[in-house]
Amino acid sequence: QVQLVESGGGLVQPGGSLRLSCAASGFIVSFNDMGWYRQAPGKQRELVAGITSGGLTNYQDSVKGRFTISRDNAKNMVSLQMNSLKTEDTAVYYCNLWRTDPRRRYDWGQGTQVTVSS
Repeated sequence: QVQLVESGGGLVQPGGSLRLSCAASGFIVSFNDMGWYRQAPGKQRELVAGITSGGLTNYQDSVKGRFTISRDNAKNMVSLQMNSLKTEDTAVYYCNLWRTDPRRRYDWGQGTQVTVSS
């Protein structure tokens, strides 16, 4: 059974940093293109960053230079290092498959709340 468990969120001041983790079970992360998504209140879920099975990365323009997606194959995890956080980064963050038919994505996990506020 596939499970995605996100963690690492919290309350941080503007300019601060957080590192999010996504622990996957039931499938092998390194065999898939994986993405971090976020959903802010009243907005649709959007892709923030993606990493291909080959290690290529892609970022939403608003986070380029601030966020870094990575993968730990031994732990079957995907991480998102977030630096220079802005208030507009406030959202619930999720991980899931990337570059696939949305209907093939796994059930979303509970996500992890990131709140950037002074």
